[in-house]
Amino acid sequence: MRAYAGLALLLALAGPLAAQETAPSGPSASPPSPVEEAKPAPYDAQLARLSEILGSIHYLRSLCGEEDGDWRQSMQELLDAETASEPRRRERLTAAFNRGYRSFASVHASCTDSARTAEERYRNEGATLAAEIAARFGN
Repeated sequence: MRAYAGLALLLALAGPLAAQETAPSGPSASPPSPVEEAKPAPYDAQLARLSEILGSIHYLRSLCGEEDGDWRQSMQELLDAETASEPRRRERLTAAFNRGYRSFASVHASCTDSARTAEERYRNEGATLAAEIAARFGN
């Protein structure tokens, strides 16, 4: 089940993902094919929030020197499982991850008690959200 990938996401941490892949340019580049937007999953809003939380946690843990886990790889696995043939959906989740990362990068330049508290709260919210997604939409 695709929702199961959300649980794996809570097990790792790394850098922000690129918002989109670069398309080849020049005379040999083929025109983009029209992509049909798939019907959103009923848990897309929760996945977007989870992606944003993961970006935030990644920044805060890196800031405070806690580089355990591979959250970027887990985010990539979530994207692969949830958005294999849905590039627009993939872009939305990637943008949410990057937004979470940047939101704390713009506020915290050093590891403070406030940054540690925010990281703990976001970790708890992310764990709760992943458990809710799996319980409600998982098999």
